Amino acid sequence: MKAGCFTALVTPFIDDASRIDREGLQKLVEFQVENGITGILAVGTTGESPTLGWQEHNLVVEIVAGQVKGRCLSIAGTGSNNTSEALEATEHAVGLGVDAVLLVDPYYNGPSSLEIRREYVAPIAAAFPQVKVIPYVIPGRTGAQLLPEDLAILARQYSNVDTVKEATGDLANMKRTRQCCGADFCIFSGDDGLTFTMMTDPEIKAAGVISVISNVAPKAVSQMVAHINQGNLSEARSLKRALDPLFDLVVVKTTENCEFGDVMCRARNPLPVKTLMTLLGMPAGPCRRPLGKMTANGFQKVLDTARKVNTENPEILRPVAEFFGVDIEARLADANLHQSLIYQNY
Repeated sequence: MKAGCFTALVTPFIDDASRIDREGLQKLVEFQVENGITGILAVGTTGESPTLGWQEHNLVVEIVAGQVKGRCLSIAGTGSNNTSEALEATEHAVGLGVDAVLLVDPYYNGPSSLEIRREYVAPIAAAFPQVKVIPYVIPGRTGAQLLPEDLAILARQYSNVDTVKEATGDLANMKRTRQCCGADFCIFSGDDGLTFTMMTDPEIKAAGVISVISNVAPKAVSQMVAHINQGNLSEARSLKRALDPLFDLVVVKTTENCEFGDVMCRARNPLPVKTLMTLLGMPAGPCRRPLGKMTANGFQKVLDTARKVNTENPEILRPVAEFFGVDIEARLADANLHQSLIYQNY
């Protein structure tokens, strides 16, 4: 795959999240393209693929792939914990002319790395040699993990398996991937906050990121990645410092108090980023159940971060204001809007 920044695009909903916001989706795609994104991933886990029906899933891929063709790269999330479903989804995406498909490790049924290689990635790579097949390794979500050794076997057997989305959070695993897969293999960060480290570590040498935060800051994240790839580390560090508060919003942890005592609450992607997007005036809508809203404490972290970035580095969010025609400062001060985005009690 081409080095750079790819956005794991949210799927915008309307009303009670029962329907996809087609117009909103098209606007989000255009915003990404106009701000120099390398490519867009449709219906990854950030796009709430677990709660989309396959007809909805295919519709999002159709819209995104059709809109970006010839303008940036398109990746379709076609993974499943059912290889037959993944084959069908990949066939649909390939028919639309996508550049690559992303295969998340099969979740819940927990195949071994050997089984992931032989019974999941290999059949898809063999069936569709004309498209890049990108394994997505994120054991914290799936309870399974394609190991570097099996990834290297796949890369040796199939020329279209030359990239991985690495979201283990384990630098040793990333270094092992580089050792096994060789210098020409592409490692993409699946963790915004680790991108700089992964790209600048000589034992990892990531090529870029498949990013969540580029949903709201595609220009800045793309520039950071480009500066690293061009060796302009001073400029990249400056952008990283400006973006770090946003990177911390991918998962928001708070301690909540209920009648039985303190409870740890973790708002996981895409809930914080969709909350931020709605706060800023971007089409995102609610998450689909069982994801819900943020607590007041969690939302306050999102609000404080947005205010900090908008005050200290206004250039990061300026493209949002200009493209969507919104007054960010007014929205950051709108208490009624804020109340609509939170649970009123635990």
